Amino acid sequence: MATSPTAPPIGRTQLREALETLRRYKAGKANLERRIIENEEFWKLRHWEHIPEQGTTGLKTKSAWLVNVLLSKHADAMDAYPEPALLPRAADDEAEAALLTQVVPVILAQNDFSGVWSDNWWKKLKAGVAFYGVFWDRDKLNGLGDISVIRVDPLNLFWEPGITDLQRSRNLFHVELADNEALLERYPALEGQLRGGGFNASRYLYDESVDTSRKTPVIDWYYKKREGSRSVLHYVKFVGETLLYASENEAELVQRGLYAHGLYPFFADVLFPEEGTPAGFGYVDLCKDAQRQIDLMNNAIVANCVAAATPRWLKRGDDGVNESEYADWTRPFVHVQGSIEENALRQITVAPLSGNYLHILSSKINEIKETSGNRDVNNGGVGGGVTAASAIAALQEQSGKLSRDQIQNAYRCFRQVVGCVVALIRQFYDTPRKLRITGTDGETAYLSFDNHLLTTGESTELDIEVTAQRQSAYNRLSYNEMAMQFFQMGFFRPELCDQALAALEMMDFKGKEALRRRLAENGTLQSRLAQTEALLNSFRSLTDPEAPLPQPEQSAAETSGQLRRHAPALKGHQYDSLGRELRRSGILEQARARSMASTQPR
Repeated sequence: MATSPTAPPIGRTQLREALETLRRYKAGKANLERRIIENEEFWKLRHWEHIPEQGTTGLKTKSAWLVNVLLSKHADAMDAYPEPALLPRAADDEAEAALLTQVVPVILAQNDFSGVWSDNWWKKLKAGVAFYGVFWDRDKLNGLGDISVIRVDPLNLFWEPGITDLQRSRNLFHVELADNEALLERYPALEGQLRGGGFNASRYLYDESVDTSRKTPVIDWYYKKREGSRSVLHYVKFVGETLLYASENEAELVQRGLYAHGLYPFFADVLFPEEGTPAGFGYVDLCKDAQRQIDLMNNAIVANCVAAATPRWLKRGDDGVNESEYADWTRPFVHVQGSIEENALRQITVAPLSGNYLHILSSKINEIKETSGNRDVNNGGVGGGVTAASAIAALQEQSGKLSRDQIQNAYRCFRQVVGCVVALIRQFYDTPRKLRITGTDGETAYLSFDNHLLTTGESTELDIEVTAQRQSAYNRLSYNEMAMQFFQMGFFRPELCDQALAALEMMDFKGKEALRRRLAENGTLQSRLAQTEALLNSFRSLTDPEAPLPQPEQSAAETSGQLRRHAPALKGHQYDSLGRELRRSGILEQARARSMASTQPR
């Protein structure tokens, strides 16, 4: 909750109001938190706690069809791990864009962004939403400070109920448990104030026993205020009613705010969006009902198999059969008292299940595959004798359109993350720092980088383009196969450069522009070689008309040696630009003769 311009600095009154606002926000997302915790149990195959006990017969079989959906989608996301490229919007921004295209991936790598991307995709598939946090961490690099890009748990983030864009929330809270000893070491003013405030975030159902009695919730409170025509972001950190930090209490930050970009440093990556919330729902929500039904039917089938495979008998009380011997299949003899009548013992027969039930079970399994788009071809299984890499890649491309659509949505969030990283570089990279840059050719360069280039002159506006850093194995095989076909068709022969370029204009594949440039370079080299040969031939015809002309297949060494052998023929001759021999002056010849005579030893 923001304060008015005339209000005093942040104090206990503002903290009490913020804490009350936080409780309202938590109540507003209670259903979301309950669903996220339940979905986590489905991921761990602990979902029988959420299935009614009726008809379970004591058995609790588990199948992992839903888990397999998440595994496949996560693999698609890791194959499409993003790589940012920053593009200039104006000609004078090219240097900044080229520099940031090298620097930003290094900063992401230093934050182990591949691990953050992976963890957030697990959370996104299960809960329907994942959050990235982009902050300036003053403690990094031994106090020099650097950018942190982290994964934020949805259970720890609280926003205004009813909004769909996180940036439009009136306030934003992040709550995390911290160890009491670590807090007291850093904030001695908290002595006697820990475990205050009466607020606790929701928790997952952990397998381990997690003791939180020595931990205290630390609340990060972000809010926005209007300063003239722009929005200013402020930040407060507190425990209970004890203030630890408030940007609005800092004189130099009152007008500027915490971050110059003025945005909340949290970005939501939503899988399937919902109205009235910045969160969404995931594949567990989409498929868990079918998973419940599959497990209930599996349970019934297993129970039927166990019943049919375990003989049971109806026994009359006066039959005189020794029950223990009769039930023991290792005993060769069973003692009886008197004669045995036919109806004294009768086996209980169990009717086998109809094939219709197995068909229904198979239909439910196919329902999960079709609903989630996790068909067999996505996992490498194909039928009909399809073995060519290009054919398998084509099938995967067609069947994976759902994953590509979801990955494009993730790229939109990634662009916001990269944009925030660039803004923090522009604001905080005052001191040069050393970065190791690995180029596309594998060469390593060491760069001293600061924000001087970004802060001089007008503000640099850049576009962010995101591409997949890696491709699937079948896509790589498909590209390799296509390259071999190009080679066999003569695409790389310089004399066929024009035809090859014309064919490329009608094609579309990854790396097309790089190949086009390479073919154009080959054609340019061929043209230069032809021009050089023409000049050499003209030169030879002027010096020795009867000498054999250099052939195109001659090596450079052979051509050079041939020219050296005929070089004496050039002595004393001068030619104009058209190749005509210049007439000599008698005075010039006499002067040359006198000069040569004076230099000869007597």
